[in-house]
Amino acid sequence: MINTDIIPALGTNVRKITVIGGGPGGLYFAILTKKAMPDCQIDVYERNKSDDSFGFGVVFSDETLSEFLTRDPKSYDLIRSKFAYWDDLDVARDGEIVRITGNGFCGCSRKTLLQLLQQRCTEVGVNLHFEHNIDDLSQFDNADIIVACDGIGSAIRTQFATDFRTKVELKKNRFVWLGSTKPLDAFTYFFRTTTFGTFVAHTYQYQEGMSTWIFECSDATWQNAGFEVTNEEDTISKIAEIFKEELEGHGLISNKSHWRQFPHVTNEKWYKDNIVLLGDAKATAHYSIGSGTKLAMECAIGLSDAVVANQNDVTAAFEQYEKARRNRVEMIQYAANVSLEWFENMDRHIKHPFYQFAFGVMTRAKKVTYENLRLRDKSFTDKVLAEFNTFQQSQNTNTPAAFTPFSLREMTLQNRIAMSAMGQYCAENGIVNDWHFTHYTSRALSGLGLLITEMTAVSEIGRITKGDAGIYTKKQVLSWKKINDFIHQYTQCKIGIQLGHCGRKGAVLEPWKGASIALENQWKLFAASPIPFHEQTAIPREMTLEDMDNIVSQFATAAKNANEAGFDMIELQAHHGFLLASFLSPLTNIRNDAFGGTIENRLKFPLRVFNEIRNIFPKEKPISVRISAVDWAENGISEADVLSIAIAFKNAGADIIDVSTGNTVAYQKPQIGRMWQTPFSDTIRNTVEIPTITAGFIQDIDQINTIILNGRADIVALGKPLLLDPNFVRNAQAYEGFEANDIPVQYKGAISPQYQLKAAERKMNEGMKKAFKPDSHKKK
Repeated sequence: MINTDIIPALGTNVRKITVIGGGPGGLYFAILTKKAMPDCQIDVYERNKSDDSFGFGVVFSDETLSEFLTRDPKSYDLIRSKFAYWDDLDVARDGEIVRITGNGFCGCSRKTLLQLLQQRCTEVGVNLHFEHNIDDLSQFDNADIIVACDGIGSAIRTQFATDFRTKVELKKNRFVWLGSTKPLDAFTYFFRTTTFGTFVAHTYQYQEGMSTWIFECSDATWQNAGFEVTNEEDTISKIAEIFKEELEGHGLISNKSHWRQFPHVTNEKWYKDNIVLLGDAKATAHYSIGSGTKLAMECAIGLSDAVVANQNDVTAAFEQYEKARRNRVEMIQYAANVSLEWFENMDRHIKHPFYQFAFGVMTRAKKVTYENLRLRDKSFTDKVLAEFNTFQQSQNTNTPAAFTPFSLREMTLQNRIAMSAMGQYCAENGIVNDWHFTHYTSRALSGLGLLITEMTAVSEIGRITKGDAGIYTKKQVLSWKKINDFIHQYTQCKIGIQLGHCGRKGAVLEPWKGASIALENQWKLFAASPIPFHEQTAIPREMTLEDMDNIVSQFATAAKNANEAGFDMIELQAHHGFLLASFLSPLTNIRNDAFGGTIENRLKFPLRVFNEIRNIFPKEKPISVRISAVDWAENGISEADVLSIAIAFKNAGADIIDVSTGNTVAYQKPQIGRMWQTPFSDTIRNTVEIPTITAGFIQDIDQINTIILNGRADIVALGKPLLLDPNFVRNAQAYEGFEANDIPVQYKGAISPQYQLKAAERKMNEGMKKAFKPDSHKKK
């Protein structure tokens, strides 16, 4: 039990620092702080012996090495003298292999790293104490700062878990850390498909004659293979057989190599009184994006800087540390989780063609894109693109992925860029006007493959606002037909209409007048259950069977009208908590009848609506269904539910699923970032095997190409980027040097100067990326 009855007064000069845990993070913090504050006494306490080490190697990038060089050249020189460096990364799958150059990483023995840092600590005057297991902090009552870096299972953090607001989540996959004498000249991912399931080995050489091998698989695969957590002999025997071709006769070496599940550790607060967290005690990042050691040592730099800058105010030091590092740490953890989830779903990715699979490995965390890889190794991205175009039966293997055609039933899109449904809220009595004509036709002229209209109400009381478009009267149909006729006559763009009903989210002011502010004279709302969107909106009536019959009839009429207006496709609105979506989520459907409870019951009414419009809309024209794949709220819709929804709509005849997320409840907490919704599209596309549309903070042609090439979606829908840049597609075509055949003759005179301008911009951007690439630390 840790005793903290005696806590020193804060606000005095820091004279004594106690570091609990002698890992790389704690040692590096001690070195940097002692150098800057030579009069400060720093003691490091480690439970193990000085030459104990668990695990084999650690990995650093060129970027991290550059930081080490600027902070303490002597420890940098010591590390650099011992590491194994590589520029290359190999992806291998069942005997096929491809090399990607220009990556810049080094591997170093963990034991050697610890010994080098211990040596440097001794040189600068840090006191090292080994075989000291600390379970009582009262012995350090005179310490101004206690740095808790005692590992993933930190006893200090555990005792004060409530203060730190600690969360530890065990991830699904199983992994085991082994070593081998097998030499490797590149960081290599070895994938093996077996009757048990898919295995991967994350491998790299960390010193001459020694390499790290981290084997990973799903829990189901682990169970199928009959592994045992602590049976190292059995583990080595089975793994060596599975990877015998890769090991080439070299053995595997264990070092307390037990199967584990990765613990995702977070702390809402990083300090308490004079105790501060560092390393894995504070936050973990999955090994698939680098090294936890790297993260720990980078945070050690941040903590040391903060302490040095605030020597007379410990609280201010801790606040600076957390402020400086939290966002970076959370970004790394988010990227690590995205990467981790990719490996948790290897079985669905393994089905991709080989180069697409390898590209998916490289771009799994969303940080690396097609252009990044093209700058590193153009020969690799050329292979990826050629394979993609071959599978698309394209005559030109160099066609950018975004500009390849895509077909749904008898509708063929000229490219894979769409405009997502975005409400304009300026229709009059549901009739679209000159604003809508200009809004839609200008973007169609700009070269979009598909244009999806704003949510178009199937009835007057199905509108969100009074400015919503509708398709329930003859005048509305004719106004839409005018837009469609122009688009079909003068462009190759296809246009789909999103049919929907507001449900419980209707009868509000236009959004620029305030978020979800109710109208003074509201129309009656109804939904799956009598649950308002938030406390300031009306409580909807729970729908009756008669209501359902009326709604089905309204959607049927809307589908007939959509065809009459000349739309090429229908998208059924079943997302963001609107009427149909309110049946799908358990947060908005608490019915006790045949339309509530199980996902099969919750699907009944939305499927009935879909079936009706599918029966009416011409068979040669496709129908999309837009769904929310997560509610971003506790007890919301599950992944299993979402897959059931996608399967049900696919079986009913849906041609494509437009994958959105959230907006089901007002108290949602979405995790927003670039391309943030693509993993959900990936899940549906590659599990259900149905085409998908993805959207969400996708901002440039590089991201679009990346998404399509790594198989996360078939069409990329843009929203806000197209509001202020109607010519996004034309600019992207010029940037890619792709001359489309749909540029109006009236505009062709602009091709040459625009393409020259964009080519120059691309050259400048690529030059800047190369200039900002960290220097190589390869030994000459």
